[in-house]
Amino acid sequence: MTFILNWSNHTLNLDEKTHVMGILNITPDSFSDGGRYFEQDKAFEHALKMAHDGADIIDVGGESTRPYAKKNSAAEEMDRVIPVIKALRKELTIPISIDTCKAEVAREALRAGASMVNDISALRFDPEMAQAAAQAGVPVILMHMKGTPDDMQVNPTYEDLISEIVDFLRDAVKRAVSAGIREDLIIVDPGIGFGKTFDDNLKIIRELALFAALQKPILSGTSNKAFIGHILDREAHERDTGTMATIAYGVLNGAHIVRVHNVKKTVETIKIIAAIKRGSVN
Repeated sequence: MTFILNWSNHTLNLDEKTHVMGILNITPDSFSDGGRYFEQDKAFEHALKMAHDGADIIDVGGESTRPYAKKNSAAEEMDRVIPVIKALRKELTIPISIDTCKAEVAREALRAGASMVNDISALRFDPEMAQAAAQAGVPVILMHMKGTPDDMQVNPTYEDLISEIVDFLRDAVKRAVSAGIREDLIIVDPGIGFGKTFDDNLKIIRELALFAALQKPILSGTSNKAFIGHILDREAHERDTGTMATIAYGVLNGAHIVRVHNVKKTVETIKIIAAIKRGSVN
């Protein structure tokens, strides 16, 4: 399969290299960096730094999706993200993604300068989200999640983990296409950490190549997740080493995009993996 995404003024050649999506949480309560970039000037500067460090996409979110996180209104979410997106659009040429489950937020973010939608609900939580993305003609990331952030980590169980996630994502792709979203702009995310046990997360990373059956670009989001902390006994902000290990394994197993907090180290990790795969330094 060839995965080259073309839309608006953007092109992402996902066959050429693994792309890096930098996480910009404009929230007070995200699990890894909650509050660090809650002030809009700090969020703006951090996004510019990620772009300078080599990010291919900036993913902007205004609501934490960690387990049991407080829910925000669309208005509150937009107050957080829209001014930053407007400011970034003036400075950056790389795509800006809006990380939201709310169609109203997505529409306003796209008008403000975002050009991708990252929906952890795979278009399920808001019946208008699919139409909003379809009308904009932008790439959409569809993620697997068992349940909702309120209950996803309450004893998640599967009879066949990979098959169930693949089936869920296949249905999500069909739902997106039937709503008018371009099939060549759909990206799938197995949802590491969303309704999964620690062992489930490891199995997804180990068997990531199986998601190629969906014939869609694969996004892997392992950055600073709890299972890394469990293995290494490290707090969220101390998990860079573990994160880079999961990224290396993911890249070797077919990840087209990795969503990360530490862009600089991720770019360096991917460069090393690419050199190993080529068998040459240059």
